[in-house]
Amino acid sequence: MNECKIIKIREYPELQAHAADWFHQKWKIPLEAYVESIGECLKNECAVPQWYVAVQGGGIVGGLGVIENDFHNRKDLSPNVCALYVEETYRRQGIAGRLLGEVCQDMGEHGIDTLYLVTDHTSFYERYGWQFLCMVQGDGEEEETRMYIHRQGRMR
Repeated sequence: MNECKIIKIREYPELQAHAADWFHQKWKIPLEAYVESIGECLKNECAVPQWYVAVQGGGIVGGLGVIENDFHNRKDLSPNVCALYVEETYRRQGIAGRLLGEVCQDMGEHGIDTLYLVTDHTSFYERYGWQFLCMVQGDGEEEETRMYIHRQGRMR
């Protein structure tokens, strides 16, 4: 079986265009936003933003990023894990958990021990040491969404 590998985009700059397009296809955020954010990641000047992908069989099967704010009104709750996605045929194989573990460890090595994320899921992230924090207002959204927090050392 072909093992899934978690890759830090900053270590593989040749993946910038492919990763940006992959995230754009999944989330419908403008391609330019991903190109710009991944470009900032590649400069290696700051801990945030960062981008990660899971690759298997030569293709991207999952990914996520860390940005300052994931389009919500609580600018004080930063940085945010964003854009977590695993291709449907690769779900239930632990890839999302591995991505979350990698991002928490990597951010911890950069001195960031607290991360946040917004989601509509109600039980998924708790499995990986995340805790519900509060409701936040998404930019341009009518309904509030759930904000989770992860503090270093609480990953299972």
